[in-house]
Amino acid sequence: MVEEERRETPRPRRRRPEQPDVRARGGAGRNGQYGPAESAARKAAATVAAFTGREPECVISVERCDDGWQVGVEVVETRRIPDSTDILANYVVRLEPDGELISYRRTCRYTRSQVNRETR
Repeated sequence: MVEEERRETPRPRRRRPEQPDVRARGGAGRNGQYGPAESAARKAAATVAAFTGREPECVISVERCDDGWQVGVEVVETRRIPDSTDILANYVVRLEPDGELISYRRTCRYTRSQVNRETR
């Protein structure tokens, strides 16, 4: 009995919907302006950088509040070798709707390798 060679025709791949490249446009919205959440996040990160003298690692939360915005920012406070032993901190910055500072505070410190984030 002769076995037939099966040739499968390649199935066309599904294309993902086009995602805007935030890096290419610098994070600006459709009209070239930042939205209020992005503006609050940038202002909060700049505030933390100014107060701590360290560049933020990332913005970890942005929340609209009755009196403006509450933004969480993560900062590397002490760099160590290996990186998993770096000391990081979370800061919460509260801003008025126009971006004026209401409050700023460090909420916790932890090592980068710390798995249980609920203890932060």
